[in-house]
Amino acid sequence: MAGKLYLVATPIGNLEDMTYRAVRILNEVELIAAEDTRNSIKLLNHFDIKTPMTSYHEHNKYEKADELVSFLLEGKNIAEITDAGTPGISDPGEVLVSKCYEAGIEVIPVPGACAAVNALIASGQPTRRFAFEAFLPTDKKERSKVLEELKGETRTIIIYEAPHRLVRTLKELCDALGDRETTVCRELTKKHETFFKTTLVKAYGYYNENEPKGECIIVIRGILFEEVEKESLSKWEEISIPEHLKLYMDKGVDKKEAAKLVAKDRGVSKREIYEYTIDMR
Repeated sequence: MAGKLYLVATPIGNLEDMTYRAVRILNEVELIAAEDTRNSIKLLNHFDIKTPMTSYHEHNKYEKADELVSFLLEGKNIAEITDAGTPGISDPGEVLVSKCYEAGIEVIPVPGACAAVNALIASGQPTRRFAFEAFLPTDKKERSKVLEELKGETRTIIIYEAPHRLVRTLKELCDALGDRETTVCRELTKKHETFFKTTLVKAYGYYNENEPKGECIIVIRGILFEEVEKESLSKWEEISIPEHLKLYMDKGVDKKEAAKLVAKDRGVSKREIYEYTIDMR
């Protein structure tokens, strides 16, 4: 029988957040796949875990995943850990998990700390629906596209950022999203943990004057549904009703259906729009 892949969450700062189950699993498996073995050895030494480690990170995630799957197919168990938090979240673990499913290998999560969830629940922002963006893309074109998509996001947005890039990112978010309610979370579970509930504009102003330190998570309130509707209506007000109707009719939509669609776009009655179709060919 094939072995099992355990996705073991580890502390994001406070070693007391390590679970009994996580320690047991790390002791029982034949191999630990770690994002950075130099970092993880400190954790293993603290809990007196002697299991051998191998490096599994962003730069070897495809070829090394194949090696790990072969190891699992020999009947040996592997635990994957990240530098901090839950593996597979903004982490090369997703590649390994996918390959395990292709090979019919069982994947078992071992829950624990997750920075995104901890930031969200303590942010004071709405928690029922959220969009996790991790780090924004470094490619300028891709980054611009993502920021454009976030303009209409109604869910709470979670973004990771390094301290030396925080001011730049806050400025870009201000420019793209306007002034939204936000909470900047720093150094989660560590000695200097802080939750700064404010707005994007004020956060940018503050950190532009006060150098940020420690890993940061930006939690941003999504745009309200009423604001989305208002923005949508204002967009259609820029063209006349006949022009609006023609946009649909040029796509092959008949007059009656076009009138329904235009009425919905503009938030008015179908009768009001239908009058405009009478004189249209």
